[in-house]
Amino acid sequence: MMLVLTRKPGEKILIGDDIVITVLDVRGDSIRIGVDAPRGVKIQRDEVLRAVIEANLAASRNGSLSDEDAEAAEAHLKAALGLLRPPSGATPTPTPTPTASPVPHPPLPPL
Repeated sequence: MMLVLTRKPGEKILIGDDIVITVLDVRGDSIRIGVDAPRGVKIQRDEVLRAVIEANLAASRNGSLSDEDAEAAEAHLKAALGLLRPPSGATPTPTPTPTASPVPHPPLPPL
């Protein structure tokens, strides 16, 4: 299920205790947003991530890898990017622990 919200420039969306999405600007059909999150949180643009995955898959298929090795590399890459579970029997890659503590945001005023 997806939560759909309407926001105006300058308004914020809070996710958990330490992620803030701010609408910075609206121009035509483009919206500029700012994301304030702890260092350990991955923030990626979907279309860029998909393009990188496709380029890596194409390179692995055109390279000297066997089909089996290319499929294993594809599954490992997707698992590393959180797109699917690691292959069975694979050792999961540990998630790095953030070194900096999150900057606390001021409490919201009562309603």
